[in-house]
Amino acid sequence: MASSTVTSAQPERPPRPNLAFRRLRGKRSPAEFAAAVRRAAREIGERVSCDARYVGRVEAGEIRCPNYAYERVFLHMFPGRTLTDLGFVPRSSVRGRQARSTGESRGAGAPYETYDTRDPHDPHDQHDTHHPHHLYETHDNTEESDVLRRAFMTSGATVAAASLGPLGLAFDAAAAERVARRAGTGEAGALEEAVRRIRLLDDRHGADGLYRRAAAPLRTAYALLDAGASRQATADRLYTGAGELAISVGWLAHDSGRFDDARSHYAEALATARMNGDAGLEAHAFCNMAFLARDAGRPREAVRAAQAAQRAARPLGSARLMSLLALREAGGWAGLADRVGCEQALVRAQTFFQRGPSDADPEWMSFYGEAELEGLEAQCWSTLGDWPRAARHARRAGDLQDPHFTRNLALYSAELADDLARGGRPDEAAGAGMRCLDLLGEVQSSRIHTMLAGTARVLLPHRRAADVSAFLDRHGALPRPA
Repeated sequence: MASSTVTSAQPERPPRPNLAFRRLRGKRSPAEFAAAVRRAAREIGERVSCDARYVGRVEAGEIRCPNYAYERVFLHMFPGRTLTDLGFVPRSSVRGRQARSTGESRGAGAPYETYDTRDPHDPHDQHDTHHPHHLYETHDNTEESDVLRRAFMTSGATVAAASLGPLGLAFDAAAAERVARRAGTGEAGALEEAVRRIRLLDDRHGADGLYRRAAAPLRTAYALLDAGASRQATADRLYTGAGELAISVGWLAHDSGRFDDARSHYAEALATARMNGDAGLEAHAFCNMAFLARDAGRPREAVRAAQAAQRAARPLGSARLMSLLALREAGGWAGLADRVGCEQALVRAQTFFQRGPSDADPEWMSFYGEAELEGLEAQCWSTLGDWPRAARHARRAGDLQDPHFTRNLALYSAELADDLARGGRPDEAAGAGMRCLDLLGEVQSSRIHTMLAGTARVLLPHRRAADVSAFLDRHGALPRPA
């Protein structure tokens, strides 16, 4: 692959690892520390979208100085310390560096610096809320960088600001033709941020308002691959980023009921993984293919895809990943009405999960904790028709879920409502359904709407009960999803 994607360039200066920040993380995994950062932000009224990859970038020295919102959060977490104590450089030392480097030629392979003080995750550090392009500009103001950052990031920022309302996407297919001749670390970073942003918005709002908007960044990602990269490490990041973006866009299609589109995107991600020999990306693609096959009524395919994912993931050393993949397999066995196979897979999932998180856990698994474990097990028991057991796990999933994942809260409430309704407990089902309806102002997911519609049909014979009647009336007043 190197001969086709990498051209000669001057070596990039490696960043200096932030060992002080790594010591402060202690024994917590990057995902656990990121969750602590988000909790600390809420304590002081800030909103940051910290995830495991952001923590990794800080510890690797790629973020030399955080933006102002992150600065306030970190100083709140570690009172009495300064940014320098946390391993960052003074803000004054990163301001104005662009002026000293504008004479460097992109054609000579000069890297895009990562010392910008604005974070694409954070809506607080903005210069002009009326011009979303500005949200993602860095100190590097070359035309190529602007085109790519706008292509990847403007859509997500505008969606967040407009609560998934209508927007004019500031990027079209013509922009793909204006990419730089060789991609650098700036483009790779913009691609990775696009993936994070889509995942964040899906966690909060669901897929329905995002899917069509995500197509343009995906086209640009593959245009970048075709353009080649200045270094092998950058080429690898581009391949991984493009594959992860294809999976994210595939999931948006999947969650909004566009199964054929999802299958195509997942297959594209799998091909990208195999072309680049990326076992982690291959495992992720097979994981989502298994989930899709289950939802599309192809349970045997779900089992085989989950098993293929486990073969790819085994050398990666992530017990949590193996746990999730065992759950995907369990879902397939449940669809085949194989209770023994399902139970065996569930036991493996629990065993792997109990080994705890590790640094080997992929960034995309930030959603996977005890709540998701319970929720996926609930789905298995529901498929097998064990409604009381399914309801027990669905209720526990909702109790354990981090409120940051609004979509999952709605999903678990919908699952609980359906399990209770089918298990002969209509009043409790109506209460759970009402809690789900309360969240639908923030969440747009065809999957959840479909589940609630099924629950409403099951509850129709009980509509004389006051709570059931209130739920059915409110559900009936919902606008139909597009």
